[in-house]
Amino acid sequence: MDIDVLGTLSVREMGTSIAPTAPKPRQVLALLALHADEVVPVGTLIEELWGSEPPRSARPTLQTYILQLRELITVALERDGDETRTAKDVLLTVPSGYLLKGGEGTHDVREFERLAGMGYRAMDAENFPEGARLLRQALALWSGPALADVHTGPHLETQLKRLEESRLCALDQRIEADLRLGRHRELLSELTVLLSRYSTHESLCGQYMLALYRSGRRGEALDAYQRLRSTLVRTLGLEPSPALAKLQRSILLARPEGMAGAGGARLAEIG
Repeated sequence: MDIDVLGTLSVREMGTSIAPTAPKPRQVLALLALHADEVVPVGTLIEELWGSEPPRSARPTLQTYILQLRELITVALERDGDETRTAKDVLLTVPSGYLLKGGEGTHDVREFERLAGMGYRAMDAENFPEGARLLRQALALWSGPALADVHTGPHLETQLKRLEESRLCALDQRIEADLRLGRHRELLSELTVLLSRYSTHESLCGQYMLALYRSGRRGEALDAYQRLRSTLVRTLGLEPSPALAKLQRSILLARPEGMAGAGGARLAEIG
């Protein structure tokens, strides 16, 4: 089974889609797919679909959605000519819930986590070209917001927040690797877009300040700090972190040639 959630939902058994179009069965499949090869309790699925006050018909309705998914799986198995398995072998009923078997197929979340983990290890070893390459590959698996076409309840929302945080961490480290490799000018347009989306993200701001400074745009780097500070004070009542304030002072006091040739800044502690 091939599972993609880092964008629109796509679940394929033997190359045939088993993703329903109806919102709630699609929601059930999304939660099962995120937890492929793991048991998802019935109570978790019911809470995902109906929140803390489910209707009396919640359990039989959920069973209907499971039946609809199995019908799609049956079509996929028949189309492939697989007579060794049934839909119940792919989407199992277990005592406490349901389990979707991923088999030997692909899962974009797991591939993202594998590549990102290798990238982080390369960064720790100061192999910045390899870190940049691996993290770029990991981020390329994202085609948009995770589960962009799926209605989400409390459990999927928690998973989406986790995935977005993981993506931002990988992005932060990939930009760090590019800064280490002297690609500051190439980063400016990307960082401009990112900061318009994440206006209070201190690590991205610090990277943007450094990229501007190394590109000979010291005044704009200082302006970026002031914009972030104003946003933080206005929206959160907070001052920038000591690490970011230290970077601002360094840019304010240093001569341009004093930092332009320096190695990449360790900004991971900012944010």
